[in-house]
Amino acid sequence: MAEQPAGGSRLSGPQVEERLAVLDNLLGQLEQGSAPGSELALEAVATLTAIYGEALARVMTRLAALPEVTAGLAADELVGHLLILHELSPIAASERIAAALRDLEPRAAGIRLAGLADGVAYVQLPAHGCSSSAAALRAAITDVVLAAAPELTAVQVEPAPAAPSVAEPAFIPVEAVLGTRRVSA
Repeated sequence: MAEQPAGGSRLSGPQVEERLAVLDNLLGQLEQGSAPGSELALEAVATLTAIYGEALARVMTRLAALPEVTAGLAADELVGHLLILHELSPIAASERIAAALRDLEPRAAGIRLAGLADGVAYVQLPAHGCSSSAAALRAAITDVVLAAAPELTAVQVEPAPAAPSVAEPAFIPVEAVLGTRRVSA
């Protein structure tokens, strides 16, 4: 059993991460187990999650008139993920994804969200050099997009459309434009 915070004190970020890792491990063991009670335990967790989700929905409904408060809750990493999990986030998936992609800008200038459809984010990435670094960048894009919008099922990273090429102006000698006249003798 995980240790509870003493005296109503709050968990630090690392403590939350530790507890989430323990929970993930325990749920994984339950899902793989065939021991009596595994199915019952998973059902209990799902039911508890649904009840907590409903409670959170009621809180968000009461706070709807305070957009600065709901935005602050959505900005909190842990609360924000819970809001997304229960489809209560006041921040649209497209906004969360755009913000996450801005964080990648130093590595991928010009990257942008092209659209969302059927649970898939379509991200456009300007052409880059090395294919191995491009593969690593595509993986990083997928990771940050799914972290920002875990309700999505996939991320498609596509090359950005090529900019229309601008032809170099042709050199035309002045004589051709003005025409030179030869004087006959």
